[in-house]
Amino acid sequence: MAKIIIAGSLNMDLAVRAERIPASGETILGGELLESPGGKGANQACAAAKLGSSAAMLGCVGEDDFGRAMRKNLSEAGCDVSRIGVRAGSSGVALICVSARGENAIVVASGANMKFLPEDIHANLECFDGATALLLQLESPMETVIAAAKAARARGVVVILDPAPAPYSGIPSELLQLVDILTPNESEAAILTRTSPEKMTPDRVTALAANLCDLGPSNVILKLGARGCFLYGDDTSVFIPSPKVDAVDTTAAGDVFNGALAVGLSEGKALPDACWFASQAAALSVTKRGAQNSVPSRAELDRFILRLT
Repeated sequence: MAKIIIAGSLNMDLAVRAERIPASGETILGGELLESPGGKGANQACAAAKLGSSAAMLGCVGEDDFGRAMRKNLSEAGCDVSRIGVRAGSSGVALICVSARGENAIVVASGANMKFLPEDIHANLECFDGATALLLQLESPMETVIAAAKAARARGVVVILDPAPAPYSGIPSELLQLVDILTPNESEAAILTRTSPEKMTPDRVTALAANLCDLGPSNVILKLGARGCFLYGDDTSVFIPSPKVDAVDTTAAGDVFNGALAVGLSEGKALPDACWFASQAAALSVTKRGAQNSVPSRAELDRFILRLT
């Protein structure tokens, strides 16, 4: 029985490196094209499995080579893929530009991800029994995300929502009231609170996190990239720094953070300790290229942490 359930997206990532991310209307030349399995849901599932937890993925792929490759890759990582549906048409694809500084810009063609429906959650309710955490993102239909959150909450499963991509129209209150832990990055937090993405001073970070908690989640973890993360909620307010590394590609760092967070919680770690564990995993992931290609194994992460202590 899986400890961690991931309901969400699977995309094949088509990434190209360039000196910088092009401006609007600009064409630039890039380097080699890298094809690798991705999607926020699948990345989180891969991280949860490779970091040592039993994980099961709920989602949909198309009847194509991309779909078969994505299922195979997750299975080889140790994730249960038996509940991933196969739909007519194409799988999801993400088009990614990665700059020389490791920053990225992404456009997603959702494909089969939009065919992941509430009925798929209702058909797999038994997999929520005995689970410790549910990982969610917003690359699937909103009604499906809500259905999964309801199924988890009814069974006492911790609901962790990565609000990405953040909708400018906001997230339904119905969903936010079901969320135990909300994990936005800086730009997503600004969008959700309808504020400008100003320089993140300590006071600004605290105010953003508090405003997000007011929307419904019990806890907010504001992901601050190379600086670490800020945990707010349940009478907790703490900044957790990230270790210094040479970043190569940040594409899946946030997804690795969420997967590792769920693993930490499933192992009985307190939330601040789980955040620290997740920050180490995310930092290690940016030293490699690709999405799921960058996810560290538990042995790699344990060695990385040992070198820091």
